[in-house]
Amino acid sequence: MRRLAAWGGDPVAGPPEEERAVTVRPAVGDPLRPCPACPCWAYAGAPACPHCAALVDALVEEGWREHVTASFGDLSPGEQRDVARMVADEPHRHDWRVFDAALDRLACSGCGARLGLGPLDCAPCEVAHGNRYAAIETDRPGVPPGNEHAVRVNVSVVRRPHLTSPQELLARRLLLPLLLVGELPSTAEAQHFSTALKAAAARAGASALTRDPSILLTDPALTAVVAAGPYPHLFGPAPR
Repeated sequence: MRRLAAWGGDPVAGPPEEERAVTVRPAVGDPLRPCPACPCWAYAGAPACPHCAALVDALVEEGWREHVTASFGDLSPGEQRDVARMVADEPHRHDWRVFDAALDRLACSGCGARLGLGPLDCAPCEVAHGNRYAAIETDRPGVPPGNEHAVRVNVSVVRRPHLTSPQELLARRLLLPLLLVGELPSTAEAQHFSTALKAAAARAGASALTRDPSILLTDPALTAVVAAGPYPHLFGPAPR
């Protein structure tokens, strides 16, 4: 799996210290940052871009570190797994990032993957994944209501890419950087963009779903939708 390959080693030990410290979550109103490793905005290249994938994982890890430090202080990996088991049993008492990070530290009894990240036919993973949405989602000051839920859903899709369509994954990952800095398209805007994006991808073929999604802007219909929408810069920074 991508996350195991990125982290290496023990599949339930969590990421090494150097990756856990990659970034902090963008603040509301921050400018979008270009990714130094791919043509997208930072975060939007995940899961194919290792740098963006590490940034997305770091969003979850940051919440875990804050929770563990505030509640327990320094813990060994084994002690963190004990805490993770308690958190996994009580999703309604914890921030969604804390819950997701807890699952990362637990192995599924059915498939052996990180709990909640296994194949669609793995019952324990599907139960754990469903429990994610019982965790707490608190909107940050200054964002439209529902921004945190949108962040949470898009992060979940990007971190489980094998369980969604390539077209849906592309739409979710392109919107993620905007959500992280506090934007929130309306339901109608998001649906209009997603429909146009999927239609353009179908016309272009599988080769369009690459690490550089701006190739889809050669499609006149999609270009018109993006230009007329609230986020004409959605596909990334100008070529460098």
